Amino acid sequence: MTSPRFAYANATNRFLAAPELQQQPFAVVGVPFDGAVTHRPGARFGPQEIRRASLMLCDGIHPHFNVTPLGWLGDGYDMALPNASPLAEVRQCIQSQAAALMARHHCVFLGGDHSVTLALLRAARAQFGELALVHFDAHCDTWSDHFGEPSGHGTWTYEAIQEGLVSPHHTVQIGLRSSGERAVRDYVQAQGGLIFTARQLRGLDGAALQGVVAQICQRLGQRPCYLTLDIDCLDPAFAPGTGTPEPGGLSSSQLLTLLEDLAPLNMVGMDCVEVAPAYDHAELTSNAAATLVWTYVCGQVAKRA
Repeated sequence: MTSPRFAYANATNRFLAAPELQQQPFAVVGVPFDGAVTHRPGARFGPQEIRRASLMLCDGIHPHFNVTPLGWLGDGYDMALPNASPLAEVRQCIQSQAAALMARHHCVFLGGDHSVTLALLRAARAQFGELALVHFDAHCDTWSDHFGEPSGHGTWTYEAIQEGLVSPHHTVQIGLRSSGERAVRDYVQAQGGLIFTARQLRGLDGAALQGVVAQICQRLGQRPCYLTLDIDCLDPAFAPGTGTPEPGGLSSSQLLTLLEDLAPLNMVGMDCVEVAPAYDHAELTSNAAATLVWTYVCGQVAKRA
């Protein structure tokens, strides 16, 4: 199969109703794959629901950055993926398409489950060199296997460090709270990185988060940085539509503050993953995801405008 396509991959709604991707500096592209989940599938439908929710952002002028990505942003629709093929083949397909996009645009990818991030990091590593990583998630994703399988949406961080895609010292995880062996949960920290658990962030908001932001910015400096945002970093009260919800997570306001204040980092790309619309309520999750992606893009546009 050389050009796999599915009906949902050809939908016509676009993020913020932006034009089709051509020469714009910023690109939004869907990665509709959820073949590596361990619990509830459905994240392959996330990209189109995030796009649909983004239409409520109207003219797109951000209240903090006071810019709109319209005029800067194009939508490249969804990648064509062989969803029924082995994970390694799907990742190769993602990587090749991502590499072509990253050579021309600052990319934001809409997942899909979190296994897609490894392929995106491989493409980014080839384009930008060894990366810093900001990783928002309820789960550490540092298991060395996936319930007996060699790879999945819970192993990609471990694999990225093992492959040298990201610098362990410049890797930051935010929002972790799921169960797991301590050695796995603390893996990034043991490799020299930073972890801010959801428990550590309880009760912190606004100015109270500036200490966290300062530590991250000091650690990462201006090294090329990739940001990956698993929507389950949010508490299920704010994002119920995800495959593996974990109580006790971040609030929307906490996450927005962190995204806004980390914008000065040398970001080279982002993904937002694990939005599973079938489990959503009142479009809470897709609305949150659209707002988070919009906030990230506006923060990057503000640096160029």
